Amino acid sequence: MEELAMNPQWKIKGEYLESCTCQGACPCIYLQSPTEGQCTAIVGWHIDQGRFADTTLDGLNVAVALHSPGDMAEGNWKVVLYLDQAADLRQHEALGTIFGGKAGGHPALLASFIAEVLGVETVPILFEASPGRRRFKLGDGAEADVQAIEGQGGAEVRISNHPLAVAPGETLTVARSRALEHQAHGIELALSDRTAFYSPFAYAGP
Repeated sequence: MEELAMNPQWKIKGEYLESCTCQGACPCIYLQSPTEGQCTAIVGWHIDQGRFADTTLDGLNVAVALHSPGDMAEGNWKVVLYLDQAADLRQHEALGTIFGGKAGGHPALLASFIAEVLGVETVPILFEASPGRRRFKLGDGAEADVQAIEGQGGAEVRISNHPLAVAPGETLTVARSRALEHQAHGIELALSDRTAFYSPFAYAGP
């Protein structure tokens, strides 16, 4: 099979969510210390539209389970990368290249915080979206299920211009976890009612 281009044009957009162990309003996005002293999270991306060179990525999902031993902006993250089992071989390679930080753009900046990759898994990834609710399920052993916090007049609570951003330029919807579970590679979670966010995202190569 022909290899993927070394420096392809690429762009992806869709929705992401993050759900972590912080209580109350997560201080990590403001470059402050996690409420528990360390932060463990699941972050998931659903690609509505995407292309890596001539490989389409529409409808695919990617997620990471991550552990930060202190302030997230200081790095030293340990992560497990989850790639969508629905991807064919070329799509799988493209997703791994983008989210492994090898194709530049914002994923490369996020990857620069990683000290150790604990594992790379290919699993069925389910993404569900409904008004005020988002959910990623990773195989049989992990999920992040979040519900938006209700603000004034029933409106969603929003945050913008935060310095540590998974989706730069986007406004976060503030949520709470209904379920946050992961039991693999030494990253263990079984929580609810903790901090979560979701928003659109858009990434592209340099």
